[in-house]
Amino acid sequence: ELEDKIALALEEIGFKMERYAKLNLEKTPRRIDTGRLRNSVTYATPDFNGVGSYSDNKGNVYSDATAKATPREHEVYVGTNVEYAIYVHEGTSLMSPNQFLKNAVADHAEEFMRIFEKNMKQ
Repeated sequence: ELEDKIALALEEIGFKMERYAKLNLEKTPRRIDTGRLRNSVTYATPDFNGVGSYSDNKGNVYSDATAKATPREHEVYVGTNVEYAIYVHEGTSLMSPNQFLKNAVADHAEEFMRIFEKNMKQ
């Protein structure tokens, strides 16, 4: 029963963290051209390996969103495997960073703890 509660908490946290990361890409500095990066952001848990495919705003379909690494027990991964994501996240000499993943975690850490605690109490 405890393992089921942990799994549910990780699912909820992963879902919300994915949502926050995507919303962060909409914030200044906005980094959306085709929507490929935003749509590729997904989460994975030991029981869920991310989405299998996604599309951009131009109708191109990509099937590379499945997580390359499976999280270990009691872990959730949130990220993207789009090759240029690191440049958006960390910035370049010509572009300021938009740390959409880091900020999704840092800005909502207390909420994620509450989600975990809520699931453990149920």
